[in-house]
Parts: sequence; structure tokens; C-alpha cells
Amino acid sequence: MSKQILFVLSEWGYWGEELMGPLETCDAEGYGVSFVTPTGQRPLAHPVSMSPGFIDPPLGRSVVSKEMAEKTRAIEASDRLHNPLNLAEWLPVRPYPSSATYLRDMEAYYARREEIREQDLARYDALVIVGGSGALVDLANNQRLHDLIIGFVQLDKLVVCECYGVSCLPFAREIDDRECLIRGKQVTGHVIEYDYLDGTAFAGPHDADGTNRGFGDGFINFGPPFYPLEYILRDAVGPEGGFHGNVGRRTSVILDWPFLTSRSTASSVACGRILVEALERGLRRHGW
Repeated sequence: MSKQILFVLSEWGYWGEELMGPLETCDAEGYGVSFVTPTGQRPLAHPVSMSPGFIDPPLGRSVVSKEMAEKTRAIEASDRLHNPLNLAEWLPVRPYPSSATYLRDMEAYYARREEIREQDLARYDALVIVGGSGALVDLANNQRLHDLIIGFVQLDKLVVCECYGVSCLPFAREIDDRECLIRGKQVTGHVIEYDYLDGTAFAGPHDADGTNRGFGDGFINFGPPFYPLEYILRDAVGPEGGFHGNVGRRTSVILDWPFLTSRSTASSVACGRILVEALERGLRRHGW
């Protein structure tokens, strides 16, 4: 029976190569692949991730090859990303303490999470959170996605996060103890040197078929990222863990089971390769 991989994509713009890198590797291995988005809308690729030769300002070089741009345009033109799973309908929302039936609501919340973990998540072998600036908007502080991550960790299954998708990990915590999942772990992620000073763009609202609404070309510029991910990750792993920016090295991929993290676009293909090494050959540590 082939392994099953669940890909999480933002509805506010994913980066083409950060999907195609691990997705192509999974396809080549014959893995089954499913997609999920926060509200079940079709995800959209960031336009510049489909523009060959696009120069990344902090790096001062092109980060979009002709080959990857064509592959991203092809999957955008296909129906493969249509009708993703709806995270909001799948995972329960945590009740407000002001609820008149708070204790009963919390009991139902935990029971549903356990049911999903044992019946649904048990079917998957790995979770992949695709990067791109959109992850900052609807993935980083998404409680349902945090619960999904926790479920995979409780089942000792691989959790893969790319680029700004890594932003989900410091905030994925149980509400009772607030302990960070990656405390004591080795991780990589977007470094300060590679953060934009301006031009961090996101998709605007769009229809179910992917048609943009209300923002001209469909993307809006928020200037720099909302927060410096490197600083958050350094604090989150604590003194027993470690953050590896690997500035100056073309790729940065760190595996400290069950977490596989990759820094940014150029690391996407290597991230897919290590994903397979972990699932097929039991690799538990890489890159540090």
C-alpha cells in the first residue's frame, strides 16, 4: 500500500517551487497525495513564482527557473488543486471560555480531535506545510492547523514545513500547558538576511475557481514580513535546541524527527528528497 501525504496550502498565495519540490518527489515514489486549505478554497500560486528569472531582492539573484515556472503554471492550469479538503469543516474550533457550556464544549472538542487523530490522521504518513508568504496570513496562527500538527506529532508521523510554513511550529501548542512542540529541537527557517524590506505580497480574496476579486492583479503588498521568523524560532527551540540559518549556503534542510524544516525556495527539492529518505529508509537526523 502506497504512503499517503497530506499537503497544506495557504489560500493567500503559495510559492510554486515549494509545492513542486516535495510534490514531484512524492509523485515519483507513487505516494498518494491529498491537499487541504484553511476554508476549502482552491489555493493560488504567487505570480512571481511563475515568472522565470524573478530576482529575489535580498539574494540578488533569480530564484525562479524556467522549468519550475512552467511546472507551477501547469499545476495551476490543471484541476489537481481543485476541491481541497476544508480544514475549517474538518477540525473543530476551540471553544471560548465565555461559553455557557464551556466544560461540555471542551469535552466535545477534545473528543473530536481524538477521533480525527485515530480515524483520519492514522491514514497519512506525513504532513507537508507548503511555504510562501500566504502562510503568514492563514496558516501561522491557525488553531485548527496547530491541532492537525499536534495530531501528527502524537502519532509520531513526519511533519514537513517549508519557508514561512515553518512559522506554524512555534505556535502549535496545547492550550493546557502552552509548551512549544519544537522546544529542544534543531530547525531551520527564513533568516533575517533573506527577509524582504518591501514587497511581501499576498493574494486577495478570490472565488472558488481561483478568480481574484478586488485587488487589481489580485495581490497586495504588505512591505516586510509581519514578523522576523528567525527570532521567533531561536526563542522557540530554547537553549537545548538550535536554529540553523546557514546564511551563504544555497540550501538549508534540517531533519530532527518528527520535524523536517527547509529554509526557502532553493531548498524545496532537497526537502522532498529528505522526506523520502525519512519515510523509506528511517532517516531521523539530517543537516546538523
